[in-house]
Amino acid sequence: MRPILSPRHRPALLAAAVALPVLAAVALPAAASTPQADARLTNDYQPSTGYQSNYTMVTGVPYTDPAITECSASRGRQNEPSSVVNPRNPLVIIGSSNDYCAVYDNGSDADGAPIPSGPIWLGYYRSQNGGTSFQSSLVPGYPGDTSPYASRAQIRTASSGDPVLAWDGDGRLFAGSESSDDPSGTKKTFGDVWVATYENPAGTTGATLNDGKEFKRSVVVARGTSAPNLNGKFNDKTAIAADRTTNRRTRGNVYFAYSRFVGSGGSNIYFSRSTNHGVSFSQSALLTTRDNDVQFADIAINGDGTVTVTWVASVRVGGSKVDAVRYAVSRDGGATFSPARTLTTFEGYAAQDVPSPAASSAVSEPDVASVEAGEDAQGGARDCGQLSSACDSRYIFFRHDTQARSSADQTNPADHTVYVVLDPSVPGSEVSTGTTYGSIEVGTGSQEAVYAISVNPLTGAKSSLVRVRPETTGHQLFPDVAVEQGVVHVLWWDSRNDSCYSAARPIGNCADRSLVPSLDVFGATLDSGLHAVNEAKLTDVPSNPNWDQFSGRTVPFAGDYLWIDSAAGTTYGTWTDYRNTVAGNDPRTTDLRGDVWQCRTQLSDGSYTGDKCPRAGGLDQNIYGDLSP
Repeated sequence: MRPILSPRHRPALLAAAVALPVLAAVALPAAASTPQADARLTNDYQPSTGYQSNYTMVTGVPYTDPAITECSASRGRQNEPSSVVNPRNPLVIIGSSNDYCAVYDNGSDADGAPIPSGPIWLGYYRSQNGGTSFQSSLVPGYPGDTSPYASRAQIRTASSGDPVLAWDGDGRLFAGSESSDDPSGTKKTFGDVWVATYENPAGTTGATLNDGKEFKRSVVVARGTSAPNLNGKFNDKTAIAADRTTNRRTRGNVYFAYSRFVGSGGSNIYFSRSTNHGVSFSQSALLTTRDNDVQFADIAINGDGTVTVTWVASVRVGGSKVDAVRYAVSRDGGATFSPARTLTTFEGYAAQDVPSPAASSAVSEPDVASVEAGEDAQGGARDCGQLSSACDSRYIFFRHDTQARSSADQTNPADHTVYVVLDPSVPGSEVSTGTTYGSIEVGTGSQEAVYAISVNPLTGAKSSLVRVRPETTGHQLFPDVAVEQGVVHVLWWDSRNDSCYSAARPIGNCADRSLVPSLDVFGATLDSGLHAVNEAKLTDVPSNPNWDQFSGRTVPFAGDYLWIDSAAGTTYGTWTDYRNTVAGNDPRTTDLRGDVWQCRTQLSDGSYTGDKCPRAGGLDQNIYGDLSP
């Protein structure tokens, strides 16, 4: 949910990776999952199943509160999805996201506009039919939760985001999060990170259809320093994994990694572990000592219990800084780690622009925890919209930077391969944009694509960096990877069907500045050369990701990632989706591009009220999912 505070916008060189053979031959899937009708995880509309308290979900005893009631009809925003398949029973799939469904749960102002003062929280979306349908809920402990489970949440903040999920091998589900807002309403941003635990109500021997169902606790892993406006120490960009290998020394361990940003500048990757099923976590260990601008941690566990943490950073090569994927390895269940190594360098992709000198100030109150335009892109803006969020190029686009995700096969103790996917700029695709927009730097654009690389973390031997699916048209972004039973599964957003594609323009933007649907989700498996095979389009409907749904309806935000997971022969992917968004007319501007449905009245002083109909579909950003190859 939080803006990326230290993106890497410097030009860098794509690695001339040593061309070693791929470390483990990957068998083609014997029974890949076949995409079906897309399923909606976020049922925040009527008529639907709505949202249900976890207490009711487990006990059957009716309970509701203003947040649950609002979430059942809000048609609100959700992004940054995660989803995991239960390795004991693949009929059980759990999803999560940044869920804004309760934001308008607290009445209206004097002008009749609903007040955006409710919580942004972690969703909990449960399927017991293999992902065909989901019951939507919230992780207990949100502001206003008075259910009997609320007291089990030992956290101290009024908002949460960056949801990450993991199953262990005994029916426990773990949900990680960052959190920030002060419940008392001050500008303090706490910057805590925490982990929630769900268990089978009948214990580890209970019917597996009830695995991960009952919320047991949430505990703080690391605290920030509660400074105003993201200053001080702020923990963010979370990652989680649980060991379900046959290694008796490590099985059941839960691993958690995150970025720590400090107000004075800089960031580092920290790591913590739980050896008691999420009851408590160790003091966090620093994994980065010589890296700069560090974030996007991820965790891979091999079948012998080896733990590899990967991240994106800036490193020095000669006298220059370049972007790189780095990693550190633990052979003792996360107790200690090797010094960090560089896996590959790359030329980053970072959408950026220059704020418009004519951008007007916002003329109505912003949404709670609105997405902020970053000030550390070369041009000063990392996302662009209307009014106060307008950019000099007049394009409208969501922020996105190169990230890396990693995974390994826990089912095979003899396989020591870790797979990493990332979405940098394609070498040689650099073009002059003719505007202030850029992806390499202001005025220079490029094509973005998904690449893969594999490494043996025990020896450091690695493959070359491989473009998984060469396309002359379109960007590939937000990749994820999951490895199960010798098969490598990948998923990404793809704009090959963007009718206005150009490396010189943002996704979904035409030369005349109009906007078009531009993104589909594709899934595939990787062959032994790390090339995509068995590719399938998962989305039934393409998305326009450039709706102005944030910061008082002035700027788009798509989150920072999509998700794929595979277990017990089932592979499932989730994504942010805009098929239900209702277009409209923002009366504060004559430029209707990106406008969503809203209702405002102009006041006698020329200003406008807040949106009086935020539940009418203009904010209907959702999470959808489907089976994937």
